[in-house]
Amino acid sequence: VQLQESGPGLVKPSQSLSLTCTVSGESITTNSYSWSWVRRPPGKGLEWIGHITASGSTYFSPSLKSRTSISRATSENQFTLQLDSVIPEDTAVYYCNAETPPLNIEGSTVNYWGQGTQVTVSS
Repeated sequence: VQLQESGPGLVKPSQSLSLTCTVSGESITTNSYSWSWVRRPPGKGLEWIGHITASGSTYFSPSLKSRTSISRATSENQFTLQLDSVIPEDTAVYYCNAETPPLNIEGSTVNYWGQGTQVTVSS
């Protein structure tokens, strides 16, 4: 599975950020994968933003839920993050991620990652 993020590198405060993840090697509608957005602010750890399931259900971090949506274009095999009313604290490297369903009785999964894209929120 390969993932590639695309979107603007610079966004002004109060605007909306839109990032698209293009997936190859697996359909985003099959096999019970979860398709996530994760970010890493400068000097901090990874922060889960939200995900969309193969069936189209969405789940979001409580701290970002009011400003976040995730949609998908199944014909393009893409899923898109929209983050509204951005603030400088949204500056981060944004990653898209694919996680398999549990592969064994222990619940082990496999994760695939895009290379990440830097987004800076600044006027």
